[in-house]
Amino acid sequence: MPELPEVETTRRGVAPHLLGQPILDIIVREARLRWPVLPDLASRLRGTTIVAVERRAKYLLLDVELGTLIIHLGMSGSLRFVAPATPVQKHEHVDLVLPQRLLRYRDPRRFGAILWHPGPAATHPLLLALGPEPLSADFDGAHLFHGTRRRGSAIKLAIMDNHLVVGVGNIYANEALFLAGIGPLRPAQSLSHAECDRLAASIVQVLGDAIAAGGSTLRDFVSASGQPGYFQQSYRVYARGDRPCHACGELIRHIRQGQRSSYYCPHCQPC
Repeated sequence: MPELPEVETTRRGVAPHLLGQPILDIIVREARLRWPVLPDLASRLRGTTIVAVERRAKYLLLDVELGTLIIHLGMSGSLRFVAPATPVQKHEHVDLVLPQRLLRYRDPRRFGAILWHPGPAATHPLLLALGPEPLSADFDGAHLFHGTRRRGSAIKLAIMDNHLVVGVGNIYANEALFLAGIGPLRPAQSLSHAECDRLAASIVQVLGDAIAAGGSTLRDFVSASGQPGYFQQSYRVYARGDRPCHACGELIRHIRQGQRSSYYCPHCQPC
């Protein structure tokens, strides 16, 4: 599913073409997404101007004068610009009509969302209790250390908890733990100050590298320009079960944690 690097890649791709643009209309062909699209969404937004394009965790935020359009790509969603006369393909559910183009939302599984919030995005219930952004000054090893002292759960599950830090999805949690030399099964509260510093730095590095590569394309993700991401070509452990570790040659192990796949090197990441 699109994780923070994919959403940030999307934000960077659409922002220059959306800022200052008036919304002429919204065409909803399929309202049954994860939460139903408001039936009067078009009338609420028609004639407003997009004043900011931001991201919070995995949510894309289009700010207009009266509030925020919140877009979540779910498991298979993507956004791309198309010409007004472009034929509609299967799974293309919503169009944001701009003066010279359409921003088209595609979501085969319909697990994404397009929500309207009449106010600052930070006050929406989905965003209200989120932890800090991993690429912000609010996130570092000290935050990670203090936030894990009473957590007996595995560290991989802890860093995927949006209350501790947002946007560290499954792929990037695997990669960051390998880079930090920490096993995914380690109890979160067992990590030392130094290990938390190392892990926080690894999270920042992995997410930064992934954004620079345009994110990961495993199934459906493409950027707003229709291009896939390439970070999957740099995976150190993710999806490499029973293949040699690039660092030491030992076979990568594959386990399940919280119904998600975890990959780690038992030599480089002792548990």
